[in-house]
Amino acid sequence: MLDLSAIDGSFRALAEPTRRAIVERLGRGPATVSDLAKPFDMTLAAIVQHLRVLEECGLIRTEKIGRVRTCRLDPDGFKGLADWIAERRSLAERQLDRLGALLAAEDAANKP
Repeated sequence: MLDLSAIDGSFRALAEPTRRAIVERLGRGPATVSDLAKPFDMTLAAIVQHLRVLEECGLIRTEKIGRVRTCRLDPDGFKGLADWIAERRSLAERQLDRLGALLAAEDAANKP
C-alpha cells in the first residue's frame, strides 16, 4: 500500500491551473523564473509562490546562480504519483479482464 499522505501535496499543487502550466513548460526543459512568468498575467512574486508550492512537494527543483534562479522538473517527485496511478490502472484492468472472461464464458454457453 502506498503512503497517500506523500502524494497529497502533489495532487493539491497540480490542482491549480497555473502550476500545471508551469509543470508543462518545464517538461520541455529547464527555465528561469522570468521565462516561466512571461505567459502569465500576474506578478513575479505570485509566480515565485507557485514555484515554492511545486518545490515543497518535490515536483520541481530550483537552483540559483548569481541573480538567476533556474527551475527544472524533479523526476523523483513524480514517482509517488506514477505509482499511485499505476496501482489504480492495474486494478481497473484486472476488473475489465474478469468482465471480459465472464462475457466470453456467457457467450460460449449461449452458442448453439
